[in-house]
Amino acid sequence: MLNALLFVGLPYVAIFVCIAGSIYRFHSNRFSYSALSSQFLENKKLLWGSVPWHIGLGILFVLHLLPVLMPGPWAVLVANTVALWTIEIVGLAAAILALGGLGLLIFRRLVNPYVQAISTSMDFVVLALFLGQIILGIVTALSFRWGARWAPGTTTPYLWSLLTLQPDPSYVADMPVVIKMHITGAWLIVLAIPFSRLVHVFSLPFEYLFRRPQKVVWNNPRRSQARAAEVPVVEERRLFLRGFAGLAAGGALLSVGVLDKLVRFYRGPSLSPAEEAELMERNVKKLQMTLQEREFELERMRQDYILVARLSELDARRGKYFIDYQMRPALAYLGEDGLPLFISAKCTHLGCTVQSDMNAEGKILCPCHVSYFDVKTGEPTPGSPALTPLPHIGWVVMDDKDQVIASKWPGKAVVGKVPAESKASCRVFIAKEHGETA
Repeated sequence: MLNALLFVGLPYVAIFVCIAGSIYRFHSNRFSYSALSSQFLENKKLLWGSVPWHIGLGILFVLHLLPVLMPGPWAVLVANTVALWTIEIVGLAAAILALGGLGLLIFRRLVNPYVQAISTSMDFVVLALFLGQIILGIVTALSFRWGARWAPGTTTPYLWSLLTLQPDPSYVADMPVVIKMHITGAWLIVLAIPFSRLVHVFSLPFEYLFRRPQKVVWNNPRRSQARAAEVPVVEERRLFLRGFAGLAAGGALLSVGVLDKLVRFYRGPSLSPAEEAELMERNVKKLQMTLQEREFELERMRQDYILVARLSELDARRGKYFIDYQMRPALAYLGEDGLPLFISAKCTHLGCTVQSDMNAEGKILCPCHVSYFDVKTGEPTPGSPALTPLPHIGWVVMDDKDQVIASKWPGKAVVGKVPAESKASCRVFIAKEHGETA
């Protein structure tokens, strides 16, 4: 329910309020439709803060927008390692540049008495939102690397599902909390646009680029003031009615296209008997999977040893999947010494399950974000998104009489020996008493 609220309800509310509120503000208070420059109050800090902030923010906006507008070409571009590194470095540098400029702007607004006098509560709210958003973006870039590569498969389809009025929050529902906060912060900024100086993004003077050159002549203002006083009240009323009609028409269009989808999303679809039966079948399968998982947990609570396979069934190149005592996927291989080699199959980057087939270099791959791990040491290949190694898991070998003949603790030497004539009948177990080592 929280995912639906943050990633479906909040985006549509933010977009509607942004559009409707901006239109209303333009017609009701047109002269507030700007950033209200404070340059004449203090210029030096504004220059060194505003320029880096806008340059960094502009670069970040383009890098976030391109994967949404061109997901196919973008995926081809970031498949190239050099291009991926370039994009990641440019994005991180732009974020740091923007953070420095924003920090100086916040400092200027807090310490300069003239600028502080014209500051509003909403100014500080917007600054806090942007500050948190930039920091979360930097943390995301450093903690969950190669965002340019995994974003087209997660955030891009999520945004398109919103734009096509078929919201699907599942694309981002299972992502780390930092990324969820980053997405939520973006929608909060959109929501704040019509209530703050951010509305000036809609007041760019495009006509200036195409109009004929003009010569400005300063004259006595009394004449213009007198003319302004002659404007009939009925004209103001007419403008108000026009603005209200436009706002009502825009709200009606948004209501037809958005509110109907939101109501049906939260109320749930109206299903036919066949669809209800299909939905019930899917729910029963999910319950069966949950029951099986609980049975695994119960077995691991009661049993000191869990069978993995016979020693003769293990292969040196292709691992056998099993579930360890922490209910995480793991892989069993046959080591070079003829003994078992157990390693976790849960990627240390974002928790994906690594592949079981070992390549010629003795490494296994996490296909989600392209991280290779050495099976012997668990260490990731330098430059991979994953930074920490896969942990090894202890094992126990028993003979056909259920007697422990060999065992190995993670990080320690093998205890016991497996006779060659007994390998065909020996079985390999994981033991509750055995831990892990990084």
